[in-house]
Amino acid sequence: MRSLSLPLPVALSLLGSACAFQIPFLSTPDNHPGKHNTIFSTPTPATPVTSDELEQLINPDNLFRRAEQLFEIAKLSIEEYGHPTRVIGSKGHLGTVDYIYSTIADLGDYYSLSNQTFAAVTGNVFESRLVLGHEVPKSAAPMGLTPPTKNRGPVYGQLRLVSHYGCDEHDFESDGKGPWIALVSRGICPFGTKSANAGKAGAIAVIIYNNEKGGVSGTLGQPSKHHVATFGISDTDAAPYIEKLKGGHPVDSIAFIDAIVDTIRTTNIIAQTRGGDPENCVMLGGHSDSVAEGPGINDDGSGSISLLEVATQLTRFSVTNCVRFAWWAGEEEGLLGSDYYVAQLSAAENQRIRLFMDYDMMASPNFAFQIYNATDAVNPAGSQQLRELYADYYEAQSLNHTLIPFDGRSDYDAFLRSGVPSGGIATGAEGIKTAAEAEMFGGSAGEWFDPCYHQLCDNLSNLDMVAWEVNTKLIAHSVATYARTLEDFPKRADNLAAKSMTAPRNEVYHGHKLIM
Repeated sequence: MRSLSLPLPVALSLLGSACAFQIPFLSTPDNHPGKHNTIFSTPTPATPVTSDELEQLINPDNLFRRAEQLFEIAKLSIEEYGHPTRVIGSKGHLGTVDYIYSTIADLGDYYSLSNQTFAAVTGNVFESRLVLGHEVPKSAAPMGLTPPTKNRGPVYGQLRLVSHYGCDEHDFESDGKGPWIALVSRGICPFGTKSANAGKAGAIAVIIYNNEKGGVSGTLGQPSKHHVATFGISDTDAAPYIEKLKGGHPVDSIAFIDAIVDTIRTTNIIAQTRGGDPENCVMLGGHSDSVAEGPGINDDGSGSISLLEVATQLTRFSVTNCVRFAWWAGEEEGLLGSDYYVAQLSAAENQRIRLFMDYDMMASPNFAFQIYNATDAVNPAGSQQLRELYADYYEAQSLNHTLIPFDGRSDYDAFLRSGVPSGGIATGAEGIKTAAEAEMFGGSAGEWFDPCYHQLCDNLSNLDMVAWEVNTKLIAHSVATYARTLEDFPKRADNLAAKSMTAPRNEVYHGHKLIM
C-alpha cells in the first residue's frame, strides 16, 4: 500500500521557496470544511472586485510557469511508476497537494485554509492481455479497479456467452465443464455487479462487450471480494465470437491482468475568503490528481493552476460574498474527493453554498469552448444562469461556443445531487472534433480535442495557451460576478436538496469512466 507520509525533500528542492511549507497536515486526522490553518496576517483590501480588473491581472506567462513547476512535481513519481504522474498515492500527487497548500498559505490571511483527508480506493494495472481463439481483440482494455487474474498470471478457459445482461447471479450458472470466461453485454446494471455475479458463479474472468458503437472505458467501482479480472471490448471485436458461440463453436480463451487495488488516504484542499458573507458562498473547484498513465498537465493541471492564479489575484480585492476554492483529490478514481466533501456537509453548510462551478481541462490543444448544458428544468435553479453567464462572456469576446452534456463526468456531480446550482466549462477530452467544430474553433476535425488525454504525452507541450488564457479570464469573470453580488441569482430552497437527490439522473458516468 502506498503511503501519504513519504518525505518530499526532492520536491522542495525542485520548487524552491514557493514550496517551502512542509506537509504535516497530511498525517493529521480527517478534517472538515470548517477546520482552518492560518499562516500569516494581512489587511483586507478595500477595493471591491470587478470582472474587468480581475481579468486584467491574468497573465499566461504565470500560468505556464506554474505548469512547469507542476511537471517537475510529476517527475517525483518516476522512480515508482517509471514516468511522471500525479495519481493519488504517488509522490507526484503528494507534491501537488503540498504545492497548492503552500501557494495559498503564502498569500497571507486573506483565506482560511483547510485540508480534508479521507480514505480512497485506487487501482493500477501493470500489464494485461486478452486472447480469444487465436486473436487479440484490439479494443480489449482492463476495467478500472479490476482485480488481477489468479496469481497475477494467465488463466485459460472456454468463452461462454451470457444470454442476459449479467445483472442476476443466475445469469452465470456454471455447467461444471471446467474453467470458463464470461462474455456478457453492457447494459441495465453496473459493470461491478456483472463482475461480482460472474465471480460468485465461478468464472475466472469476465469480458463486457459494448452494446453500442465503440469500446468500453469503464470501472468496476467499489471493490467486492467477488469481483474477478474484467475486460471491456467493443461491439465490433465481440461480434465474431458471439456468432461462433451461438453456432455452438467453442472459443478457447486466455486472460491475464497484473493489477493491484489499494485503499490509501489522500487530501482535498479548501481555501475560503475571510471576507464576504459566509452565509452566501460562491464555490469553484478543479481536481489536483492525474491518472497513473501520465502527468496530467492539461487534465487537470490546467484547471488547478487557473484556480491558483485567480485565487492569487483575488487577494487584491474585497468581496461581498465569500469565495471558496477547492482542489479535489481522487477525481480520476471516480470523483472521490468531491463526493466525500459534499457527503460531510451538514444541511446548513450545504445551504451556504449558493453555487458551484467546475473547471476541468482548460487548455486542450485541439480545443473547443465548451459549456455544460445546465438547465433549470432538470438541474437546481440557477444552473441555467451559470450556463448563460459563460455563453454571454464568449459572445462578448466574439468567440464561438458549444454546449456539452451535463452527465456526471466531473466534480460537479455531487453538488448537483445535493441541490447546489452548478455549471462549468471545458475544452474537450477524448471526444472527436467535428468538421463544423473545426470551422468554429480551428484545429483538426476527426481528432480528439485532447489527443494526449489520459496519456504520458499530457505534458507541457499539451497546452493551448490561447484557450487557457481565455478560460482563466472567464473563471476570473465568474468569480468576480458572483463575489460582488448574488442579488439576481436564485435563492436556495430548503427542500431543493431532497428533490435533487430523488430526481432521475443519467447514471452511465460517475467520473470519466463508464460505470454501466
